Amino acid sequence: MKKKTGVIVVDLQGDFTTLKNGSLAVAGTGQAYVDQVRKATEALRRKGCPVYATQDWHPADHVSFYTNHPGKRAFDVIDVAGKKQVLWPPHCVQKTENAEVLLDGRMFAAVVKKGKAKKYDSYSGFQDDGGAKTELEALLKKVGIEEVIVYGLATDYCVKATALDALKAGYKVTVIEGLSRGVAPDTTLKAIEEMTQKGVTVKKQLDV
Repeated sequence: MKKKTGVIVVDLQGDFTTLKNGSLAVAGTGQAYVDQVRKATEALRRKGCPVYATQDWHPADHVSFYTNHPGKRAFDVIDVAGKKQVLWPPHCVQKTENAEVLLDGRMFAAVVKKGKAKKYDSYSGFQDDGGAKTELEALLKKVGIEEVIVYGLATDYCVKATALDALKAGYKVTVIEGLSRGVAPDTTLKAIEEMTQKGVTVKKQLDV
């Protein structure tokens, strides 16, 4: 790690884990997984890497919740302002217990909230689907980060979107597959292929 390296832990929140019986729990996200992520993140911190968390932080009337679209069901796809929108069960609602990040907040240089605007979904930690930027890029630039290690939930959605936006912003990007979990095997495989093709380094495990 000769270049200054930052770590982005993506959406490690109760609603995405089986540990907390989350409304959008991803398979394989019990206590063992959370402990694995904690240990790896602590090891990276000890090596001097600043760690940032992204946190889905939706208002109750968020556009992505199927409950806000009468007659629609979870995982239906609708058109919103010319873009496809997957409808999800309500998740990571602001100020609810299962919206909390499952690692000790003292581990992070910053926690970057995303998905706060009700009209736009936000898979990437850098910006929402309407193009509104979060503070993540400014935080990385402020401390001279050149390379980022990305992992968390879910590989095929927010990890992928965050990694690709980091790449577009000029960072060298490594995704740790073994510290991430995907929603579905087929979309996870496609996400890994897409990230690799575009220049993201995908590693099975972390070298610490």
